[in-house]
Amino acid sequence: MQGIGLSLPNRGILFGAITVAEMLELAEFADQGEYFDSVWVGDGLIAKPRVEAVTSLAAISARTERVKLGVCCLATFPLRQPVMFAAQWASLDVLSGGRALLAVCLGATTERSGGNVVAELTATGVTGRERVPRLEEGIRLVRALWSGSTAWDGQFWSFPEVSLEPKPIQDPCPIWIASNPDPARMPERRYRAAIERVATLADGWQTAVTTPEEFGRKWDEIRTAADAAGRDPSAMSSSAHLMINLGASRAEARAEGKRFLDTYYSMDSSDEILDRWGAFGTPDEVLTRIDEYLERGLDIPILRFASFDQPRQMELAEQTLLPELQRRRRAVPAC
Repeated sequence: MQGIGLSLPNRGILFGAITVAEMLELAEFADQGEYFDSVWVGDGLIAKPRVEAVTSLAAISARTERVKLGVCCLATFPLRQPVMFAAQWASLDVLSGGRALLAVCLGATTERSGGNVVAELTATGVTGRERVPRLEEGIRLVRALWSGSTAWDGQFWSFPEVSLEPKPIQDPCPIWIASNPDPARMPERRYRAAIERVATLADGWQTAVTTPEEFGRKWDEIRTAADAAGRDPSAMSSSAHLMINLGASRAEARAEGKRFLDTYYSMDSSDEILDRWGAFGTPDEVLTRIDEYLERGLDIPILRFASFDQPRQMELAEQTLLPELQRRRRAVPAC
């Protein structure tokens, strides 16, 4: 294990699960403590609205000094103008002293978020079919802008040579891809394309809503594909966004976790979804579940407290779970 991440519920501000002050205090706590190496916020526009991700990280940057600052994940990346975004993210890296960690993804699907996704795409002038090629071209374009003077002639963006300043402090500034392709719910060619996309374009892989067994299989496939593409799989990192709730019993923790998830994502979580999201139970039960991911190669568990009392969950985690996870870690390589 390379490190431990803390996911801050910036969507929860909208429905009272956490205040802005509490969210910033949790970030400070993570930064000043010995357990967390990174803090993360979510991203969404209309499909899953929340306090905007890059703005949130800028505020967190001003309150922290050590932890990496990540987006888990930047679902609006295919909707954003990449030149403007490259400048924003480079500025965040400069303001934070080289701590920005970007994970991009395709965004919510119509199957899971319905009409809100259609409204989001319509409002931003992007079609569903464009999301994959916009993400792929956007990654290449942002990297080029961070590397030096760039002229571009692509499918979606074209312009004569420009030089973007400031450049990120990190060189290269990491870009991960977040995805969770499901071979049971998509054609084989789309599944293979999703695996290849991470293997060839990304510095790391981030995922969520997946069992330990599924995680291990996909991570093995990504590393195999990276090796076949001439890349060094050992240079890539993996992370998983895990919802956790620590309680006196599994039933108690699971019940509160379900209430939180149902409110946070506007859905009715089934038992299967809860099992795929993470771990709910006593500290020992939660640790056992996280260990199942670590045994299959997970480098960075990103923990979000599925609770309406975030400070209390942090207190419980510090007393029970985090010291045990700390024993499982190794030095985090520089990004």
